[in-house]
Amino acid sequence: MRSDPSDFELVAPGSLSAVVSLLAQRPGEFLPIAGGTDLMVQYASGKLAPRKLVSLWNLPELRRIEASDDAVLIGAGSTYTDLREHEVLAKEFPLLVSAARWTGGVANQNRGTLGGNIVNASPAADSLPALLVYEAELILVSARGERRVPYVNFHIGYKKTLLAADELIRAIRLQRSFAGYSSYSRKVGARNAQAIAKVCVAGLGKIVGGVLEDVRISAGSAAPTPLRLRRTESVVEGKAINAALVDQARKTAIGEITPIDDIRSTAAYRSAVVGNLVAEFLLGLNAQGNNA
Repeated sequence: MRSDPSDFELVAPGSLSAVVSLLAQRPGEFLPIAGGTDLMVQYASGKLAPRKLVSLWNLPELRRIEASDDAVLIGAGSTYTDLREHEVLAKEFPLLVSAARWTGGVANQNRGTLGGNIVNASPAADSLPALLVYEAELILVSARGERRVPYVNFHIGYKKTLLAADELIRAIRLQRSFAGYSSYSRKVGARNAQAIAKVCVAGLGKIVGGVLEDVRISAGSAAPTPLRLRRTESVVEGKAINAALVDQARKTAIGEITPIDDIRSTAAYRSAVVGNLVAEFLLGLNAQGNNA
């Protein structure tokens, strides 16, 4: 049963400064809504409690993607379609662009925003493992000013974040420092798009002189939050990849995650798949390094 629209109030101040001013004056009273793709699912199922909503949709301050010599700044209101169509992102941040393709159908990609995906804080979100391996930085804004938070620290529990009641994500900053890296992404689900992931894994790696010089691995749908697999990275970094090392990495990855049984999958299946995908990433990385 749908929620009753008369139980909701929606305001659209029209500028970022007006929105943060409203949030400062009445913290916690208004729920920001951007593309609305997650919120409307709750609304349609009658699970969205009556709220006052403030629209962020199409605010020009949030809908920019700007590339400088050293970084790309993605406005939090940028849609998945915006990500897919941006030349620099497609060339230098393919993991994020792949995730944008996986997120729903064309209609959802036209409305869903990267900032909304981050704040919604689902551990199964497609874009979040990519942001982890790219070591994204979030720029948060309020009437008090701006602060920067490493994305890896943003999620503090299931559906919980560091975002204060009067704050918004203004932008996501990605350092342009991944030349020479090989990338890997896999989403396991009923379908690649228009389906929530049972498991997803993202990886970046760079082999120099036959040794894995730098590696980043992350997983979604494998813990209460999107997870950077630090212990697995430490097992393989600085070493030449071989069968024994890959097996050790597989076991370490399985030990790092805390998956659950739910309607989409089982914890045992998720554990096995994460281990297999980590192994697949490392073997592929090794093959690319040997052919370079």
